[in-house]
Amino acid sequence: MGDADGCSMHVVMLPWLAFGHILPFTELAKRIARQGHRVTLLSTPRNTRRLIRIPPALASLVRVVDVHLPRVERLPEGAEASIDLPSDALRPYLRVAYDTAFSHKLSDILREPGPERPDWVLIDYAAYWAPAAAARHGVPCAFLSLFGAAALSFFGPPEALMGRGRHAKTNLEDLTVVPDYVPFPTTVAYRAFEAREIFEPGLVPDDSGVSEGYRFAMAIQGSQLVGIRSSVGFEPEWLRVLGELYQKPVIPVGLFPPPPTQDVAGHEATLQWLNRQAPRSVVYAAFGSEAKLASAQLQTIALGLEASGLPFLWAFRPPADAGIGEGTAGLPEGFEERVDGRGLVCRGWVPQARLLAHESVGGFLTHAGWNSITEGLARGVRLVLLPLMFDQGLNSRLLVEKKIGVEVERDEDDGSFTPKDIAAALRRVMVEDEGKEFGTKVKELSEVFGNDEVNDQCVRDFFRRLLEYSKQ
Repeated sequence: MGDADGCSMHVVMLPWLAFGHILPFTELAKRIARQGHRVTLLSTPRNTRRLIRIPPALASLVRVVDVHLPRVERLPEGAEASIDLPSDALRPYLRVAYDTAFSHKLSDILREPGPERPDWVLIDYAAYWAPAAAARHGVPCAFLSLFGAAALSFFGPPEALMGRGRHAKTNLEDLTVVPDYVPFPTTVAYRAFEAREIFEPGLVPDDSGVSEGYRFAMAIQGSQLVGIRSSVGFEPEWLRVLGELYQKPVIPVGLFPPPPTQDVAGHEATLQWLNRQAPRSVVYAAFGSEAKLASAQLQTIALGLEASGLPFLWAFRPPADAGIGEGTAGLPEGFEERVDGRGLVCRGWVPQARLLAHESVGGFLTHAGWNSITEGLARGVRLVLLPLMFDQGLNSRLLVEKKIGVEVERDEDDGSFTPKDIAAALRRVMVEDEGKEFGTKVKELSEVFGNDEVNDQCVRDFFRRLLEYSKQ
């Protein structure tokens, strides 16, 4: 496989249909191509148009293949990513469309003759059917995790993710305690309100026929290697746990944050406002593309930002319960007028990596998704954590443990929070004496998360392991 010296390989990449998966897969594809390997990246036409940008210098090495989704009952017309779904209850139908279309396209690619035949298939968790398909054609498969090692370790080995064995999480309480196989003290576990939110969608089969946990399990179990978006410089203890759980090579592929080079057309005034602020004084607030916050939650966040007294820039998305045309839904009455000059509310897409890299941004109020953590720490900004779904609660506990961020206080039973809780966490990180310690820590970690040389070396090491396996 590859050329005679092992200098070049051809890999197929299958990200799940979510912005937070397509974008990092694309960033990694570019880094792979810059090292001389060929990449075939699969997505859908709409996602290709709005998300995937391949520099002309890499166009000959990165082939983007459009995959058309079939019509699926209950899946809205034109929905090609999770952000397009008006309700999380529709996720299973996007998975059905993904499974059907992408499994067929992968089979076609695996049958391609000669040099077009891939050497490896690199899969996201959702493509649980890919390892078996690749094996039928004699092509090895690697699971490429966009989740950190601590979060994956918490859920245990593949059999536990399938609901089997002594480590299976078969009831809510199992999600609120640290697993007994973790050999060091930690608080990485879900709170009661988080466990209730994640148990059914994560561990119970949905209308796609399988659970999210089953997808992870089959993707991990069927792959020859596991690549994980992490670093030995950040969570070495959890990487060791994961290797023992999976009983196969677990290889950090680096953090590969997107470069702060996005087009800022339409946001010139925002950058001018940032230019007028003091260095490291501004809080950037954003909660990712997946979470569908309700009006009451957004109003609480708004009042918390206001009460903090800090300058802020908010990448605002309308609440899930807003009607069409309700542009101010989710904001308290008169909010934007009261914070005028001190705070900006930006609607629609914002160039997040570019904004986080601005010298006036010193804090990040975030949902603790792994992508956002990576982008924030790569730019050396302090973190205030408000986890909302998926792995975010686990990520948040890890960062607090490592004294990298502060988590917003929540009601332990229902997860509610107040404006006072938001303001207190922001001021603790940005103003109080303790904030200096956080500043020092995140500056150190920016050399782990944001160092291109270190991240590219991780990619080289990963491909060296792929090549070694191919030659066995």
